[in-house]
Amino acid sequence: MSLSIKMEIDTVEDVTCLDPELLQLPEVSPFALKTSPQLVEDLFSQWLSLPGTGHLVKSLIDDAKVGATVNASAKFSNVNAVGSNSLPSMFPSGNAPPLSPRSSSGSPRMSKQKSSPSALGSPLKLVSEPMQEVIPQFYFQNGRPSTKELKEQCLSKINHLFNNPLNGLQIDEFKTVTKEVCKLPSFLSSALFRKIDVDCTGIVTRDAFIKYWVDGNKMTMDIATQIFEILKRPDCKHLTQVDFKLVLRELLATHPGLEFLRSTPEFQDRYAETVIYRIFYHINRSGNGRLTLRELKRGNLIAAMQHADEEEDINKVLRYFSYEHFYVIYCKFWELDADRDFFIDRENLIRYGNHALTYRIVDRIFSQAPRKFTSEVEGKMGYEDFVYFMLSEEDKSSEPSLEYWFKCIDLDGNGVLTPNEMQFFYEEQLHRMECMAQESVLFEDILCQIIDMIAPQREDCITLRDLRECKLSGNVFNILFNLNKFMAFETRDPFLIRQEREDPTLTEWDRFAHREYVRLSMEDDVEDASNGSAEVWDESIEAPF
Repeated sequence: MSLSIKMEIDTVEDVTCLDPELLQLPEVSPFALKTSPQLVEDLFSQWLSLPGTGHLVKSLIDDAKVGATVNASAKFSNVNAVGSNSLPSMFPSGNAPPLSPRSSSGSPRMSKQKSSPSALGSPLKLVSEPMQEVIPQFYFQNGRPSTKELKEQCLSKINHLFNNPLNGLQIDEFKTVTKEVCKLPSFLSSALFRKIDVDCTGIVTRDAFIKYWVDGNKMTMDIATQIFEILKRPDCKHLTQVDFKLVLRELLATHPGLEFLRSTPEFQDRYAETVIYRIFYHINRSGNGRLTLRELKRGNLIAAMQHADEEEDINKVLRYFSYEHFYVIYCKFWELDADRDFFIDRENLIRYGNHALTYRIVDRIFSQAPRKFTSEVEGKMGYEDFVYFMLSEEDKSSEPSLEYWFKCIDLDGNGVLTPNEMQFFYEEQLHRMECMAQESVLFEDILCQIIDMIAPQREDCITLRDLRECKLSGNVFNILFNLNKFMAFETRDPFLIRQEREDPTLTEWDRFAHREYVRLSMEDDVEDASNGSAEVWDESIEAPF
């Protein structure tokens, strides 16, 4: 074979692959050829070494160069017939495995031959290039552009609402735009207005609103992202407590369920603070005071905002906004703050829940093991710190509460609770039971009860993950440092158990807050009746409500 012919054959080999069906070897099954690529290569090399193969390939190339009609099938059949006698067999004579009987008309090999796209009839088959699939754009830095139909609908509403001589709206007229165009809770209108009115002109024009809402692709964002973008300050990637103050201020000014508070601005501020503290307690899982978009989407704040906007009775909005829940928290703080300095020390906190907590757990709280105090006063917790403590104490089934108390019991901070750490806190519980003539339970028995209750992955320690996977994990902490709740757990009230089953959507905090609000209301009624008036009270000595 000449060098030029060999080079051209090598070029064909680079861009093609062998089709075992086209080799037409009756003594070798196509399946064996397909599963043995090396066998196919060996047979192809032997075919190339035949005397007539080189002449066939050269004549085909010459015909193709001059543009002559190529009768490849006839030429290949002649060469194949001549060379079949000299093609070395892969099996000894008479030892070839028999082929399964099949008709030539129904043979897949014959069918494939007839429909083969190969114009040369060669055992070489061109590889078809894969089709390129165009992936549509899925990330848009400034938000996904809105569709033409959505844009036209939005512009139609905007034109209708901004149809006035000023060609703009003042802040008290902007609520309709917030509700009907933006589909946001109405008490976000002030925040949205100020976000657009960056020059503080007191009016938002039609063009300014279109530039921010339509051209800024705010329409296609999900509602959590919309609220996040409205509330966050420029160049910030998170929300802080300050960012929610304007929202709570408008809620207090416009919600019918909070109308009675408008004459007491001091308690308005306390209510707003409590709502914000509760929001960050539940949603800001990192605990750094910086609420990210991811945390906002994973929480239930957006649903609570929508509920508060639709519900006239604010006490039915149990998540974050209930006034009754604020009332219970603030009255508890007021009862413990004996010197009215708006701080609570160790001796004050010991009195919580009728002296339910042990000294050791209170010491751990004031060592700021579960959470660093924001009061900035040595040895005292502020109102925000108390809100975090009370929410954790009264609902130990919640995720933030489990983390709060886990850090308290984890004395060495290694991420696991060992029997020695649990025994350290239970010793004081045992001593208190003996002093109260209660039937004492040895720690060994308590440890077995805890292990059976939690079913940890390792019996020598308990992790936070073990506690999260158990619905009764909150009782472990009550056993270790809250004697009243420990006794209540040991003598379960069937009425309370039935009540919990009737409405499983209510949390432990919801049930506690309702009971406490009823109790506090009855105490206020009795006190008012004894004073002979339900309207006059001295703020300097009486409770705030």
